[in-house]
Amino acid sequence: DASSARGRASERKKRTRGGSARRRERRQARRKTRIRARMASAAPASRGAARASTAARDAPFAAAANGPGRFRRDGNGRNRLVAVRAPRRWTTRAAATSGDANVVIKPKKERAKVDPSAVLQVPPSQIRNFSIIAHIDHGKSTLADTLLSKTKTVAARDMEAQLLDSMDIERERGITIKLNSARMNYVANDGETYVLNLIDTPGHVDFSYEVSRSLAACEGALLVVDASQGVEAQTVANVYLALENDLEIITVLNKIDLPGAEPERVKREIEDVLGLDTEDAVVASAKANIGMEDILENIVKMIPPPPDTGDEPLRALIFDSYFDPYRGVVVIFRVVDGNLGVGDAVKFMNTGKSYTIDEIGIMRPQKVPVNRLSAGEVGYMIANIKSVADARVGDTITTTKDASTEPLPGYSEATPMVYCGLFPTDSDQYEDLRVALGKLQINDAALRYEPEQSSAMGFGFRCGFLGLLHMEIVQERLEREYDLGLITTAPSVVYKVYTSDGACVDIANPADLPDASVRDRIEEPFVKLEMFAPSDYVGSLMELAQQRRGEFIDMTYLSESRTCLKYDIPLGEVVTDFFDELKSRSKGYASMEYSFNEYRKSDLVRLDVLINYEPADPLACICHRDKSYVMGRGLVDKLKELIPRQMFRIPIQASIGTKVIASTSISAMRKDVLAKCYGGDISRKKKLLKKQAAGKKRMKQFGKVEVPQEAFMAVLKVDQNAGSGG
Repeated sequence: DASSARGRASERKKRTRGGSARRRERRQARRKTRIRARMASAAPASRGAARASTAARDAPFAAAANGPGRFRRDGNGRNRLVAVRAPRRWTTRAAATSGDANVVIKPKKERAKVDPSAVLQVPPSQIRNFSIIAHIDHGKSTLADTLLSKTKTVAARDMEAQLLDSMDIERERGITIKLNSARMNYVANDGETYVLNLIDTPGHVDFSYEVSRSLAACEGALLVVDASQGVEAQTVANVYLALENDLEIITVLNKIDLPGAEPERVKREIEDVLGLDTEDAVVASAKANIGMEDILENIVKMIPPPPDTGDEPLRALIFDSYFDPYRGVVVIFRVVDGNLGVGDAVKFMNTGKSYTIDEIGIMRPQKVPVNRLSAGEVGYMIANIKSVADARVGDTITTTKDASTEPLPGYSEATPMVYCGLFPTDSDQYEDLRVALGKLQINDAALRYEPEQSSAMGFGFRCGFLGLLHMEIVQERLEREYDLGLITTAPSVVYKVYTSDGACVDIANPADLPDASVRDRIEEPFVKLEMFAPSDYVGSLMELAQQRRGEFIDMTYLSESRTCLKYDIPLGEVVTDFFDELKSRSKGYASMEYSFNEYRKSDLVRLDVLINYEPADPLACICHRDKSYVMGRGLVDKLKELIPRQMFRIPIQASIGTKVIASTSISAMRKDVLAKCYGGDISRKKKLLKKQAAGKKRMKQFGKVEVPQEAFMAVLKVDQNAGSGG
């Protein structure tokens, strides 16, 4: 039956388990027998021989028996004494010659590895320092890429478009924001090898300070002009900067392979407008690799070498720098006099700070460490500089021993043209914003900032920029590189306000404008504006300038189809949406350049904005009295679209002093409290409506209106062309 079958199976399992245990015991017994036999055959014949064998076996550990040591188990399970190495005693190389076996020479501090074959050492007569200058989108970055490829500075597998534009924002927008340098080796037709230090520069008017800094570190410049578009506004401005620095200018007509290229017309424009001789101008196409050999040969022949001043005391000019979170401030400089090496003690002459150089090198365009740099060369330096204020752009580097007594001229301070307020969306990020602005300022010397407090926005900074694009780029870099959330107020310019007692006050924030009762007059900055455009768009551009209170100065025909218009115009009218209107009216063909002229008296007023009867200081602006109504009406209508609806009615008003000149309101979101009343007496409905009205009144009294970021930039989006000012 089933029960007897289960019993027999249980008995078989017990016998099987027992048999396995007995087999395991027999195997262990045989293994022990074999080990004993092996040990007996290897044992010494006598006790004395055993002691001798033990002494010989432990000889390597005798030194450790009287000193530090430890025991461990060997393969046979015995405790064995293991020697411990005597502690190292560091000393100098001189002491090491005494023959002490335990003396170990102390290793030097690790430095960056230098590959001597990677850097070509040439005399100053074979060095050429040059920049590339041009109007925006005339092919500067493409030409720089082609030169790097032609000289085999960058391997073909590493090449990419806009190689010298290192920031993501530069690649996304297709513009150059920061100057960048690269060192190239070129074998000329005369058989000599030359070192070419290239500095690529921005082309937009807002970054002209970067161009001036790079030109001060060069002896020549490549002027790149689009063979189809001709001379543009920034072309003229950059040529004047190069002539002020007494540079040799080589003219390059780029994009010659385009169907619309007109090299002869562009040559005549360059001679008539700029006064440059175009007889030796190079006709080239950077994208099609046409004329690159001629450009390199002209650089070698026409640009003078730097002076040979290697025997004089060190003087090096800082023309750029940036902050590395792991290595501190990285200084980029040009050696003017003397030479500089790793381990040298250097001093910054303006700040007086001294440091020891940890690493020095060149850029190809990646960093390549070297041992020394001599007069005429361009490179970088890392010296464990932690404070961003110690290494300013334009400072002079010299050695602490045999220091130079006269610093280099450096750079003139950049004058901000546009101001705006930067406030963190989270008040806890105020300190992070302060640190970020300090680090960004060392990389962008044109940036200025000072603390500011606003009743509506809290604590922030009032920042000065060279233009609207500069302001936009700085805001985007702060948000990307430092992970900050920012609110930006509308841009404004600096006004000079004269009070009744004769004092003069500079006002950059409209909220700080003194009351009209104590003001005598207000003066606003005027700029000299030059607009370059095809002749077909002259009428539209003249209308735009007159609507913005511009005063006509001159009109010049550069050729049969191109015209230059000159105006005196208030800067406050230019920094809003003037550039966008210029491009829109000319279908993108026009360009502009402006420079500060003077301050002039104007009939200006402060336009205040009240939201829910509370003044919104960040939205206040200073405008001409004749344009105040158009500005106020456009501003309140734009705010009505941007501010979200609340549970209560929000009035929005624009006022000059106590006089309201424009008003609108955002209707409340209304809940239907009568939905549940399907009948009954009217008094019940009136009671519910009265209760709702009382709640909305209380909500309006204590409620807060959240103003979105887009509303603070509404001043820029107001149509200012409806009517012209006086």
